[in-house]
Amino acid sequence: MIEEKLEIRAGGGIADALLVRPESADPLPAVINLTDGLGFRPAFAEQSRRIAERGYVVLTPNIFYRVSKSPVFPFEPDFASERTAERFAELKAPLTTVAMERDGSAYVDFLGSQPFVDSGPMGVIGFCFAGKFALLIAAARPDRIAAAASFHGGGLFTDTIDSPHLVLPRVKARLHFGHASRDPGMNSEVIEKFEWALRSWSGSYESEVYDARHGWMIPGGRAYDPENAERGFGKLMGLLDDTLQSAEAHP
Repeated sequence: MIEEKLEIRAGGGIADALLVRPESADPLPAVINLTDGLGFRPAFAEQSRRIAERGYVVLTPNIFYRVSKSPVFPFEPDFASERTAERFAELKAPLTTVAMERDGSAYVDFLGSQPFVDSGPMGVIGFCFAGKFALLIAAARPDRIAAAASFHGGGLFTDTIDSPHLVLPRVKARLHFGHASRDPGMNSEVIEKFEWALRSWSGSYESEVYDARHGWMIPGGRAYDPENAERGFGKLMGLLDDTLQSAEAHP
C-alpha cells in the first residue's frame, strides 16, 4: 500500500490530505472520503486503507483546511461540551454550499490529473456533516461522480433556499443514504421529507435507517456500533464496486 501526505489546491486555498492507493501497474478508480465533524484522524486513515485494499485510490482531504490544518481540534473533543460545539461552529462556518461544490470539483480535478487514477467514474463518501458535502459534489461534477454515499449525514433536508436536497436534479450518480435511528440532526420527520424528495427524483438511490446512534460508523467514538458499521461498510463497497469497477464503468 502506498500512502502520501499531500497539500493540494482546493476551492479556497491549500488543503492537506492523505492519499492511499494499492501498488498497481494499472490505473484505478478514485474515491473521495470526507470526514465527519471531528476532522481527519487515525480512524479515517484506517478506513481509507480498507477501501484502497479493494482496488481504489482514496483521497481523504482535510475539509476544514480554511480554518486549520489537521488535527483541527487542539484539544480532546467532546460534543457534550460548549467548547467543542464552539470549535465545530468555527470550523464549518466557511463551508457554504458554493465552497463545498468548489472544493469537491477541485478534489475531482486533482484525482483526474493523476496517472494512477483511471479515466472512468469516481465515488464520494461523506460522514456526519459531510454527508451533504458528498451530495453537493455529486451535483457539481455529474461528469465524473457516479457513486455517492452518506452515513449518519445531517442537514440533508432543510427549509432554507440552499437545502442539499434541492441539488438532486443535477445528480447523475447512484446514491446511498444510511441514516441513524437516533440522530438529533436528522430525525425521523426530516428523513421522511428527504425520502419524499428522493422519490420525486428520477435517479437511482437507496435510503435506509440503521438501528444505531449518530456516528455509529466511526471507530473510537461513543456511538460506534461494530455490527452496524460492518453492515454499512458492506453497503458502501457494494455501491462502489457496482458503479466504479463494473464493465459498464469501463466499456
